[in-house]
Amino acid sequence: METLYADFKNEPYLDFSKDENRNKIQSALKKVKGSLGKNYSPIIDGKIVASADSGDGSAQSVNPAEPDMVIGSITEASENITEQAIQSCKKNFISWGTTPVSERAQILKKAAEIFRKQKSELSALEILECGKQWREADGDMCEAIDFLEFYAQEAVHLFELKQMGSEPGLRNTLYFKPRGVAAVISPWNFPIAIPVGMIAAALAVGNTVVFKPAEVATACGYKIYEILKEAGLPDGVLNFLPGQGRLIGNYLVRRPDVSLIAFTGSKEVGLAIIEEAGKTPKGQNHVKKVIAEMGGKNAIIIDSDADLDSAITGVLQAAFGYQGQKCSACSRVIVLDSVYDKFTSRLKEAALSIKVSPAEDPGSAVGAVINKGAFEKISQYIEIGKKEAQVLVQCEIPQGTTGYFVKPTIFCNVQPNHRIAQEEIFGPVLAVLKVKDFDEALKIANGTQFALTGALYSRSPKNIERAYKEFEVGNLYINTKCTGAMVARQPFGGFKLSGVGTKAGMKEYLLQFVEMKTVSENTQRQGFAPETI
Repeated sequence: METLYADFKNEPYLDFSKDENRNKIQSALKKVKGSLGKNYSPIIDGKIVASADSGDGSAQSVNPAEPDMVIGSITEASENITEQAIQSCKKNFISWGTTPVSERAQILKKAAEIFRKQKSELSALEILECGKQWREADGDMCEAIDFLEFYAQEAVHLFELKQMGSEPGLRNTLYFKPRGVAAVISPWNFPIAIPVGMIAAALAVGNTVVFKPAEVATACGYKIYEILKEAGLPDGVLNFLPGQGRLIGNYLVRRPDVSLIAFTGSKEVGLAIIEEAGKTPKGQNHVKKVIAEMGGKNAIIIDSDADLDSAITGVLQAAFGYQGQKCSACSRVIVLDSVYDKFTSRLKEAALSIKVSPAEDPGSAVGAVINKGAFEKISQYIEIGKKEAQVLVQCEIPQGTTGYFVKPTIFCNVQPNHRIAQEEIFGPVLAVLKVKDFDEALKIANGTQFALTGALYSRSPKNIERAYKEFEVGNLYINTKCTGAMVARQPFGGFKLSGVGTKAGMKEYLLQFVEMKTVSENTQRQGFAPETI
């Protein structure tokens, strides 16, 4: 079996069992708290833009565990400012696209080095702005660094001259060229890693980028812009547009001068982008490319011979890590009848030990969800679950908490057609389903509109082999949790309504950001024509 990317080394995680690493985060939290309250405005051609139609800075990003803590105010971009950003990218496209790929790669590698130096402060910012636990925030930093290093490395390989075939007398050469202006519309749940990945891929191959961060992660988005500028990115190659997705995002998708859209977010928004981008208005001479990662309703199957110690740990980590706010999170666990009672009994006891507390707490297992809207939506689904099924366990929230804390809840006696077994909740809610055999387990696991991640805990070689072939997910995990994909090790992305496009974290991802050109030259010429003088 061929091993791909054997020479690529992932950024190591911090070991928080060591005092020095814990002290780094504690110090960084104090430092970041002392610098809160900044205003974040659109930046075009390297200059802050705050005209009369860009808003008054009244929008705010807050700490979800402590909503009175304002991370920063936001001067929101308007359609007019968005158009300025697009035209800036268009103006700078030729110069950036013709910059040698080695120089573009060097800027990304320098940015990776700056991320390493600022890793603790950036983690602290994620903890405060987005409620990421310490390990979750550190993991996000490592993935961002990996994306920068990996796409820089692979872009250089991609642009190496490639001869196709070996027909005598005919030289066939494959070239790659950037597409143009890329709109990057990013989520809040991986507020640095995911936008860095999309931006780095676009920039590495020579596109210019209009970057619209998630509104609740604006400060994190600004740090991405700031670091890339510090690394040497020219003005106008990356323009920063904070503000409302329904205004800026919609405008970006419609404009003829935008060549591609890289999006990560909900299925509803993703499908709307795909539909709108498929239109070709007057003045648009290309078909827009859309790369969309749109979520999942991910299942873990517990086989009759599974190691229950490992399975319970994996299920809880996958279901409740970062409050279940990952597109890869486990929201369904499908258990064979022969071990159902034993599994649910142990799952309940293990869940009762989950610590619910603000993400600043180094011992936090579940923190606050991202905002009031998420809190209300998840709470509504918990009430739906109480009507559809039976509560196995519901963890308590400590008294005195003021943020958007939802009680982690596990339901049992769930049926495959129940809403809590079909609809993406994006919160700390887990549905447990009982099945009679492995055939039924696979049928239920595959019985949603999504196909993103999944896992199987089993000792059966036969069932493991079946899962390889029959479990319909983009990322399948055997005897380990279904979250935590790493660049170049587990390229990430699904199919069905979980997304469209090549997996992130592999060289083929870059192909979506380029156009291909084949040149065939007859080398059996009879001399050369003289130069015209």
